[in-house]
Amino acid sequence: MAGVWAVLLAAGESRRMGELKALLPWQGGTLIEHQVASLKAGGADRTVVVLGHQAERLIPRLEGREHLDWVVNHEYLQGKTTSVKAGLSALPSAGVSSVLLLNVDQPRSPEIVRRLLERHHAHGNAITIPEFGGKGGHPIIMDSRLLPDLKAIDEETQGIKAVVRRHSDAVERVDLGEPEVLLDLNTREQYQAALNSLPG
Repeated sequence: MAGVWAVLLAAGESRRMGELKALLPWQGGTLIEHQVASLKAGGADRTVVVLGHQAERLIPRLEGREHLDWVVNHEYLQGKTTSVKAGLSALPSAGVSSVLLLNVDQPRSPEIVRRLLERHHAHGNAITIPEFGGKGGHPIIMDSRLLPDLKAIDEETQGIKAVVRRHSDAVERVDLGEPEVLLDLNTREQYQAALNSLPG
C-alpha cells in the first residue's frame, strides 16, 4: 500500500465544544496525538496535519514525529474545503497512490484504518467510504486520480460530497460492523459519551 497519504484536519475553532478539540484527553494522550499515531499504525505512509485556529498550541504535539508534516491554513474561517485544499497542497507531485481524509474530532483505531485501506486497494475503487447501519462514516479514502477534483472543491458545491456524487459509479461503501466509523465529537456531550464507551 505504498504511497498512502493521510490528511488530518485540525484547523477549526471547536466552537460547539467550547475548547480546542485537538487537545482533549483521549486514550492516554490528546486527540491529535492519538489520531496521528493511529493513522501511522493503520498504514498511512505519511500524514499531513492541517492546522489553523491556535496552531501554536498544536505544533509542539507534532514536532519530531516521523512520517508527519503540517501546514497552517490561514483561511480556515472560510470553511473546511480550504483546509482540505491546504492539506492536499503539501502532497508531493508523484508517488501518491491514495489519500485518506479524516477530521481530528473523529477518533479512529489503527484497525479501522487498516481494514479500510486494505479494502480500498484490494477492490481498486476510486472512493471507499465506511458505513455502519446504513449511515456513511469516516475516514474517506480516495484514489490519487481524483486529486484534480479534490483540489477544485469549494463550499458552494459542498466540497468532498460533490466529488463523491460526481464519481458515484466508482464508490464502494463498506459496512465494517463498527459504530466507531460514525464517531464525531462535536459537543461536550458527545465527547463524554464517547469516553464512557471506551474499554476500561
